[in-house]
Amino acid sequence: MPLTRLQFRPGVDREKTSYSNEGGYRSSNLIRFREGFPEQIGGWVKQSANRFLGTCRALHPFVTLARTTYIGLGTQLKYYLASGGAYTDITPIRETATLSGPFAASNGFTTLTVTDTSHGAIAGDFVTFSGATSLGGNVTAAILNAEHEIASITSSNVYLITLSVTANASASGNGGTVTAAYQINIGLNTVVLGSGWGAGTWGADGYGSASTESVETGTLRLWSHDSFGEDLLINPRDGGIYYWDATSPSNRATNITAATGTSQPQVAKQILVSDKDRHVLAFGCDPETNAGVQDPLLIRFSNQESFTDWASTADNTAGDLRLGVGTTFVAAVETNRETLVFTDVSLHSMQFIGPPFTFGINQIASNTTIMSPNAVEAVQDLVFWMGIEDFYVYAGNTAKLPCTLRGYVFNDINLLQREKIFACSNSSFGEVWWFYPSSASDEIDRYVVYNYEQKVWYYGILTRTAWIDRGVEDFPIATGVDRYLYLHENGLNDGSSDPASALASSIETSQIDIGDGEQLMFVRRMIPDVTFDGSTESSPVVTFSLLTRNFPGATFNETSNNTVTRTSTSPVEQFTNQVFVRMRGRSVALKVENSTTNVQWRLGTPRIDLRPDGRR
Repeated sequence: MPLTRLQFRPGVDREKTSYSNEGGYRSSNLIRFREGFPEQIGGWVKQSANRFLGTCRALHPFVTLARTTYIGLGTQLKYYLASGGAYTDITPIRETATLSGPFAASNGFTTLTVTDTSHGAIAGDFVTFSGATSLGGNVTAAILNAEHEIASITSSNVYLITLSVTANASASGNGGTVTAAYQINIGLNTVVLGSGWGAGTWGADGYGSASTESVETGTLRLWSHDSFGEDLLINPRDGGIYYWDATSPSNRATNITAATGTSQPQVAKQILVSDKDRHVLAFGCDPETNAGVQDPLLIRFSNQESFTDWASTADNTAGDLRLGVGTTFVAAVETNRETLVFTDVSLHSMQFIGPPFTFGINQIASNTTIMSPNAVEAVQDLVFWMGIEDFYVYAGNTAKLPCTLRGYVFNDINLLQREKIFACSNSSFGEVWWFYPSSASDEIDRYVVYNYEQKVWYYGILTRTAWIDRGVEDFPIATGVDRYLYLHENGLNDGSSDPASALASSIETSQIDIGDGEQLMFVRRMIPDVTFDGSTESSPVVTFSLLTRNFPGATFNETSNNTVTRTSTSPVEQFTNQVFVRMRGRSVALKVENSTTNVQWRLGTPRIDLRPDGRR
């Protein structure tokens, strides 16, 4: 028979079975489609050798008037400004206390007891001491006057820290007059389940008995942040609103309630600066008339050109709106024309309309879900988001996004950790990515991509906790659980290791057969078609595998005899003309994968030489 062209539809489809998806691709990893053909994605390198504390869940790039480029970076422990490969800790201070002789050390131990009445700290918080005097021995003033992580809480008045030395003398009530600056309480990095009294629905178990149900015991530490001119506003979800002044870059962020102004919100779920009209928007915040009591559906906006003046008066533009549908605000995202506001069950359009009302809001969709506060991404005039069981797009109206990977994603996702899910864009390739945790993982370990230019889907395995598109940098920037910043689409390798390792990129097709699969086929050779343009390896190579089977439920890797097999794997180099194989089966699939550094590959249209065959 003549050679058979192996040309497949772009995109990966897991909604159909492998047989019913004949002519399509079945699985992928670290690839994308360009002009209809799969290729390996770009690699990544560390931005610097420095690391931050915690797991980053939010990134925000901005540039000051002095042309200093910063990336705001929020973790469950800290908030940093990254610039020039270094990290400046601007985590706000919650409280400053003056203590008298608060320290107690024990000879032979590294723990130090600190007494502070009603300290308000939790384990893992950070406190910085200043003005302390030596406790004697090797516990010097220099060791005490530093930042410390609180190891454990003894009581509401006492906590323990771990010293960098083992005390060689005991001391109690020492240290002199000490100033303790407590940073805001840390947040959760992983949502956990709790049970017992108060968990679950009231009355689900017998009166007086502990609940057998499990519920989430807290929300993840998420940050929202936005530029206000050259300065920065930041907000830990369900916390205060803080302000960082670019003219004093080494200073920490401070609460806006400490600035000159009136009626500032004390708590909010998200903040956003409306770029065109220069209002600060606070979502799910406390009302002007009931400070500190959070309303999960309230939206407040500051006076124009001010982040401190929030009192609504006849001669300014400050005010508020309340969402009428849903039980809580979830997310807001700004587009070129409007701000889209999500509750747990609805979508609203918020627009600047000018005096006297300043902003107007309209419901544009109901029974619409969103997976997490960061599961939405605006690209040009389009907005994409992941719902509970579907993907959606907004382009003037709301529609479900047809997805060939819907079952693959939503049947294998850890909903307990859904707050970690985030969306991001890679505009150079027309892509929206969603990173999410699979059902077997408490941390993000998967991604799914929608290419809105080619209208195809693909997926893979990659652990990233935050991502921003290229802009202030020439490359997209992402963070991993190893606490590094990475420049993506940079090079050809996985730069998380030293030396760099190969990208484990792969693509596998669904089955093809002769006729309706009633005949066995014999495959004797393959004509590969792959380009290595862009590779820096002098002799680039990828592995081509042909996989045959007789029935849809059979495995690929069985051997029928010593010379005719169901799987044939061959390295294909740049100048490989043909590969001879001996294979028999009712159907055949093709897999291409890379395990070599410095290789960039792109699949074309391979051909195989096959003929009908009988059973031996």
